[in-house]
Amino acid sequence: MAEKLQTILSDSKTARWTALLIVAFTMFAGYYLADVMAPLQGMLEKELGWNSTAFGWYTGAYGWFNVFLFFLIIGGIILDKMGVRFTGVTAALVMVAGTSIKYWAVSTHALDGQSWHILFWTFPAQVWMAAFGYAIFGVGVEVAGITVSKILVKWFKGHELALAMGLQLAIARLGTALALSSSLPIARAFDSVSMPVLFCLIMLCIGLLAFVVYTFSDRKLDASLAAVKGADFKTSEDEFHVKDIGFIIKNKGWWYITILCALFYSAVFPFLKYATYFMINKFGVSESYAGAIPSLLPFGTILLTPFFGNLYDRKGKGATIMIIGSLLIIFVHLLFAVPILNYWLIAIFLMIILGIGFSLVPSAMWPSVPKIIPEKQLGTAFALIFWVQNAWALMFVPALIGWVLDTYCVTGTMLVDGVPVTTYNYTIPMILFMSFGLLALVFALLLKAEDKKKGYGLQLPNIKQ
Repeated sequence: MAEKLQTILSDSKTARWTALLIVAFTMFAGYYLADVMAPLQGMLEKELGWNSTAFGWYTGAYGWFNVFLFFLIIGGIILDKMGVRFTGVTAALVMVAGTSIKYWAVSTHALDGQSWHILFWTFPAQVWMAAFGYAIFGVGVEVAGITVSKILVKWFKGHELALAMGLQLAIARLGTALALSSSLPIARAFDSVSMPVLFCLIMLCIGLLAFVVYTFSDRKLDASLAAVKGADFKTSEDEFHVKDIGFIIKNKGWWYITILCALFYSAVFPFLKYATYFMINKFGVSESYAGAIPSLLPFGTILLTPFFGNLYDRKGKGATIMIIGSLLIIFVHLLFAVPILNYWLIAIFLMIILGIGFSLVPSAMWPSVPKIIPEKQLGTAFALIFWVQNAWALMFVPALIGWVLDTYCVTGTMLVDGVPVTTYNYTIPMILFMSFGLLALVFALLLKAEDKKKGYGLQLPNIKQ
């Protein structure tokens, strides 16, 4: 038996870590685009006439098609039926298409001076088109995300699964960190708010090619599994049935992880969208350097997420890790909400703590899903989790924060390069983010109790001896 196991490609450390690096680059490019506009709110207001409500509307567009048209759930079903190769390449193509539309929207003058009224809302035409492209991109990057998650389970189950997922997240968040820290300098260097988006588009094209390269390794892995398990071997993708969705949504442990995920990310991702301008308004940080402080968060996770993932692989305690991470999120946003704590060093300290919390929860949350859901249903299970996350954390909450800022938090204006830009008090948004953290803590505790009752093994190590 040992001799046969050696013929499985995933038992080779070189093969499985190479596969991880290839698909992680695609996600790196996707994460870069996802946050590339976050530091540009001031320039968008100055150059294109956007306000916080328009910016929040654009940001929330990320989840439009995933949530209302169920494209993400459909993508999960396609993933379980068609496999990771077809789904991954298709998702990368969709990312490129959406980014192309978004780049055109913020670079063209064909839409200047136009406003469109669609359904109940009126926004500048550039906002609508940029949002449309961002929504298409959101479908691609989210389906790519669940595809990569299933790829890692395929290659690393029984090995360093949490470490692998942690490293993949770390590489992807390097894209977030670079977006937050480099987007504004790139835009200023070229005197164009669209130039960082063009840079992203080029990277995504390279990411598409990277995924095509990965498909050759995936074919070899399937061939090695078939050689060991017999000619009639079928991969887990072929075993999924649509009726399995019912099994997933009846699982209480899956619901606890899903709601925890949505609440936790609601306290982090929407905050990052507004963090650059928050640093300018509350802490008096120069616009040129304001994006550097929020970038500490993803940069910190580059080391910490794999570290905590490796800890989970070897020592277990996954549910406990999620509880500690939720507590840190609460602590950070509580202090961010205190008006007198406005010295820039405090902002750096709190961002580092937030990075630790942001590393703890995902490092244990994602590797816990395969302990609760069978592998043949993982694509759909991840898709449903991402769907709830899209509906709440990535669509509703950013729009809510933008509306709250414009409605309750305007304090005046300041001059940026001679142009008046609106200023805000961010106390209410920080209290909202803290509330999401409190609710996330509740569901982390419920998950731990459910694990004790059902014996999922969330507190046990991932590596099988």
